[in-house]
Amino acid sequence: MADHSTNSAQTAESDKGYWQANLRLIYISLVIWALVSFGFGILLRPLLSGIAVGGTDLGFWFAQQGSILVFLVLIFNYAWRMNKLDAEFGVDEE
Repeated sequence: MADHSTNSAQTAESDKGYWQANLRLIYISLVIWALVSFGFGILLRPLLSGIAVGGTDLGFWFAQQGSILVFLVLIFNYAWRMNKLDAEFGVDEE
């Protein structure tokens, strides 16, 4: 009976570590996304106006295209990192 409770405690600790790592990855992705879309595209646009990218200033580029491209990179990065995390904790689908 003690073996079952030890195994259950180890599983709970592993689950907690998995979700902490998952939430940390989500929070980092959200901060990057908010910084790029809201920060660079809106708040920091006047500071970025002197830098030209593709015929327009960098702030406008981030507001129109850069935030979308960063969002796509974040999606692929999240999927790749979650696959590694799943394999590390033994919950992968393969």
